Amino acid sequence: MIPHLYCVVLAGGSGTRFWPASRKSMPKQLLAIGPEPECLIAATVRRIEALCPPERTLIATGVHLLDATERALDWLPRSSFLGEPVAKNTAPCIAWATWAVLARDPQAVVMVLPSDQHVADPEAFRRALSAAVDTARGGVITTIGLEPTRAETGYGYIEAGAELGPEVRRVARFVEKPDRARAEQYLASGRHFWNSGMFFFRADVMESAVRRHLPEVAAALDGIARLPERERTEATARAFEAFPSVSIDYAVMEKADELAVVVASFGWSDLGSWQTAWELAEKDEQDNAAPPDAVLVEARGNLVRDLRSDGRSRVIALVGVEGLCVIETDDALLVLPREQAQDVRKVVERLQARGSSERV
Repeated sequence: MIPHLYCVVLAGGSGTRFWPASRKSMPKQLLAIGPEPECLIAATVRRIEALCPPERTLIATGVHLLDATERALDWLPRSSFLGEPVAKNTAPCIAWATWAVLARDPQAVVMVLPSDQHVADPEAFRRALSAAVDTARGGVITTIGLEPTRAETGYGYIEAGAELGPEVRRVARFVEKPDRARAEQYLASGRHFWNSGMFFFRADVMESAVRRHLPEVAAALDGIARLPERERTEATARAFEAFPSVSIDYAVMEKADELAVVVASFGWSDLGSWQTAWELAEKDEQDNAAPPDAVLVEARGNLVRDLRSDGRSRVIALVGVEGLCVIETDDALLVLPREQAQDVRKVVERLQARGSSERV
């Protein structure tokens, strides 16, 4: 355990990329779609328990997801859950959590982690987190840059500058998602790393940054803190309605005088689509990832998931097909080529357009 360390796990999400398994009321962090048997957010919290105990772990999620999230993390105390009344991107949420942590411990160091990612090497992950916490304790807001394994156009990048210590470098700049040619340049440069979306800071340092760059958010949070407990829920809802919708990267990180990045590699995946779920899944000799009772005849490279809740036996058979995702739930069936896995959002958009809100 690291003294005075708090963890804030960001657990929002709209539930579009893993439809039909994910919905507004069941986004991907509440699903067991990775190699682990438990849902992604449970795996995330267990992964950091050696560094940060449950009583110092906060889960920031939407009010509409509180019950489901509490059930998924039923070993955490009720005080661990922060119900965000309105989604306003990461800056207001992280500021709100920072004020909550400071009320508990003025000496706190905070690590902010996503709730829905996969880590193949937990020990290397915890070493990277410990290095980032050590750097942040010195007063420098720190992030983790992941060594790129391919020219990825779907991620933001961090350009690293001068070395500050072993595996720790100064952040030269944040870079938006590049096109293919620029991503190839980043991969070859040795200076560009995937932006992990993880942040580490002393709570008082982040408080000062919010006061400087988001003064209206800081003033509202100060006002809420002065209220009696019984009045805070309503006041928080009013405050969030007025907050700007802005990312922590844009609101604070890109404006900071100094930032550090810990360069790391620990088998990270953002689990961004059914394609990624297939890549991480256990497969047979024909590269199919399917239930044991599936019948696969001259089929190769398919992902089959039976996610129905009734427990009734059903045989899913694939004949002469390659590279498909076949996902079945209680009320929907999705079939699409793996290479078009990102297009599942178009299904959600079509359902929304025709008023089928109960399906999304």
